[in-house]
Amino acid sequence: MATQATNALAVAHRRVVRRLLLVVAAMFVFGFALAPLYDVLCQITGLNGKTGGRVAVARPVAVDETRTVTVEFVASLNAGAPWEFAPKVTRMAVHPGQYYQTQYLARNLTDQRLVGQAIPSVTPGPAARHFQKVECFCFNRQAFQAGEERAMPVTFIIDPELPPEVRTVTLSYTFFKLDDAGG
Repeated sequence: MATQATNALAVAHRRVVRRLLLVVAAMFVFGFALAPLYDVLCQITGLNGKTGGRVAVARPVAVDETRTVTVEFVASLNAGAPWEFAPKVTRMAVHPGQYYQTQYLARNLTDQRLVGQAIPSVTPGPAARHFQKVECFCFNRQAFQAGEERAMPVTFIIDPELPPEVRTVTLSYTFFKLDDAGG
């Protein structure tokens, strides 16, 4: 009788171990799937500056001079970041289909070399896939010498297919200090 109880207990333990191994394997696969899923979510919603992956120079675009869209520029810093960071202009009236350039100003407030990176975000969500950055300081890490100040350009175009109910688009950057000053 004790042998049957021991065998039943061993079978139950093996079943639990198999289930736990399946859970661990599923968590491992889910961890690898998160990065592509996050990229898809960002492309759909415009989070982290993902703007649908479309290249602005891929086709000629007609300028819609009958329509004006306000683009607001916002800058913020990661908590405790040793920078000054601000847009040169806070808003701009633009015509969809026309290229524009603006600048963000940044300054290293320390006495040592620092490396930073700006992470963009475009709102409202439906506008994100129509806001195309052609040139942007956010594409690369930015290395600053001690006390260095710099104007960093952003060249963009708003696709004329932007829904007509969207009258204001906000381009926001958060500037982060990177730990590797090797840049």
